[in-house]
Amino acid sequence: MNWLRRWRRQRLLRRHAFGDAAWERATHDLHALRHLTPSQHTRLREAATLIAAEKDFLQPGGAPLPEAQIARVAALAALPVLELGLDWYRGWHSVIVYPTGFVARHTVEDEAGVVHEVREDLSGEAWDAGPVILAWEDVLDAGAADGYNVVLHEFAHKLDMANGEANGMPPLHRGMSRAAWTAAFTAAWEDLQRRADAGLPLVVDAYALEAPEECFAVMTEAFFERPQALAEAYPAVYRQLVAFYRQDPGGRT
Repeated sequence: MNWLRRWRRQRLLRRHAFGDAAWERATHDLHALRHLTPSQHTRLREAATLIAAEKDFLQPGGAPLPEAQIARVAALAALPVLELGLDWYRGWHSVIVYPTGFVARHTVEDEAGVVHEVREDLSGEAWDAGPVILAWEDVLDAGAADGYNVVLHEFAHKLDMANGEANGMPPLHRGMSRAAWTAAFTAAWEDLQRRADAGLPLVVDAYALEAPEECFAVMTEAFFERPQALAEAYPAVYRQLVAFYRQDPGGRT
């Protein structure tokens, strides 16, 4: 890091630092952070501060988001890139937080070529080169330690989009194998489908079966929220995520 970049970083950290009380209130119940060492917690807080400084955190209509809400979202957004760097979040600028779930409208072309407008009730959405959109009530649920974490889910989509349209395979690091990644996630997806068809309990949310990109995002939620369960059920997926995120929240590798 050159001196100009270091100077800019320190300036942003000073100007946008979260107060101790606000940070504690925002993060004290976040189960996904429990594996971090004290030094990692310090770096996470710095990364969250820089995310808050560099992205626009807005309410619907454009008003700024309150500091406590920014701190919670930014802390969770910083976790996946803690060992990767904030450059992974380049190319987009805004996080919009609704009080509750919101309705998204999309156009979908069916097999006959007919275009339909579809309305969906959502708790989160990530747009390619656009904003991350979240429902605050679901962000609050990130402390429930049940494997559900809308912030991790949507920011995983942003990582997936770093090499184009989300497809379940973000840009892999040197030394990682696309074939091994595909094999691990395909085997897990097929097992989830078998279990779902048989009415058996699933280790991760069934939304993973919607599409490869949703499988990656749901597995990311489980990786940070329920690492031991994920490692036991799908060890190959867990190893791929350890290699990708450069973290081992379950201490299994």
